[in-house]
Amino acid sequence: MMSGIRARDTRPEMLIRRGLHSRGYRYRLHYSKLPGKPDLVFPSRRAVIFIHGCFWHGHSCALFKWPSTRAEWWRAKIQATRERDNVVRERLAELGWRQFRVWECAVKGKGRLDTSVVLDGVSAWLDDVSGNADIRGL
Repeated sequence: MMSGIRARDTRPEMLIRRGLHSRGYRYRLHYSKLPGKPDLVFPSRRAVIFIHGCFWHGHSCALFKWPSTRAEWWRAKIQATRERDNVVRERLAELGWRQFRVWECAVKGKGRLDTSVVLDGVSAWLDDVSGNADIRGL
């Protein structure tokens, strides 16, 4: 079962990638020379985008629910992911990279936003020189 779960090229990631590409943004994918291998990297803008799955990163939204089986193992796994995310964010900030997180709930589920709203938010952030940001569902 777990072998069928993708780490890259997920539906939310492909939605954001296609939308940004159609708007004229060019990027690198999963750049291994940066901490955390960000999903999208914009070297000329010193900006990275992570597209996080709400379950795997323990997001507090309607898409996340603690599993009832093997609860201790899942808590440890998700907590380790959260800690790793924090370390990656700190390391990228030290290197001078701006960061944007798109949560899965922004493009999936009952509280999802319209795709154009998500892409407008990401585009505005890319064109601005502001710091870190994220977008989540309702």
